[in-house]
Amino acid sequence: MTGMQRSSSDLDVRRRKALFRSWHRGIREMDLVLGRFADAEIDKLTDDELTEYEQLMEAPDRDLFQWLTGEAPTPPNHDTPVFRRIRDFYGTGWEHQP
Repeated sequence: MTGMQRSSSDLDVRRRKALFRSWHRGIREMDLVLGRFADAEIDKLTDDELTEYEQLMEAPDRDLFQWLTGEAPTPPNHDTPVFRRIRDFYGTGWEHQP
């Protein structure tokens, strides 16, 4: 998968923006990580979860990638249920560090 696969026509404006931002991160690796997650899950996030997701997207790409891959510990303020949901979306190999 190399780009957005999901239509945003059925999403509210806030979710459309989050979906777009997920696919336009700055580094291609994070486009793929967050973009694929958003394609599959953006319409399922509650408003509170969407707020967590939006806050997570404010983190620098490099930091976020290292947290997701376990290369660096996840700061407590970013170790949210939504962060863990993204990590778990990719299954094994992306271990959580306390």
